[in-house]
Amino acid sequence: MGATSRSPRLRLISSESLDEAASGIQPAGAEAAAEAQDQAAADPVEAGPEDQELVGRARRLDARAFEALYRRHAEFAFNLAVRIQGSSADVEDVVHDAFIKAQERLTDLRDSAAFRPWLGSIVVRLVRTRLRRRKLLRALGLTTPEPVEIETIAAVDADPEARALLAQVYALLQTMAADDRIAWTLRYVERHRLETVAVMMDCSLATAKRRIARAQSFLTEHFVSPFSQPSS
Repeated sequence: MGATSRSPRLRLISSESLDEAASGIQPAGAEAAAEAQDQAAADPVEAGPEDQELVGRARRLDARAFEALYRRHAEFAFNLAVRIQGSSADVEDVVHDAFIKAQERLTDLRDSAAFRPWLGSIVVRLVRTRLRRRKLLRALGLTTPEPVEIETIAAVDADPEARALLAQVYALLQTMAADDRIAWTLRYVERHRLETVAVMMDCSLATAKRRIARAQSFLTEHFVSPFSQPSS
């Protein structure tokens, strides 16, 4: 299975604080929802059977049904992995493996209509394993940090200040524990509800809140506005 041809983009609005930076990332606003509806009307895959029906058919070994699920959700999986990592390194492999695991474990999905968040939880686990492995290799001096791919994750029209801000946020995220980094990204970049963050990370709501709070505290403590004026 190949990755989607469209590159993921974050709409990052120029800001002067970390809170504004987080609120400026808009992956799922009303405008995006309207665009998705228009695309669904033009795309027979998007406008086809509901996920619940496709999952039921895929469980009965209907290859076309699972292919439809792949075509519908591959871009979501790709974007999710890129935004958590801050780069597209090995993302095609992550997405491929996620769909293979989803196909193998389709009977584990309790709510057939919730295929997308369930797939997201598989992507999260795969990316988390990869982040932990790379962090261990860095600690052993066996590899170097992956560069943040600003051109991949920034909006096309993002100005220099927005790009510098985004680069700093992701550079700080790279220093965090994988669970804290992922929880913060799911909450403030992907804009998921806390309950969804907990489900995708396979943890309790309280644990998800603690991870997000630790990450937010760290970012707030270390974040410096890239174009702030020195105090006189």
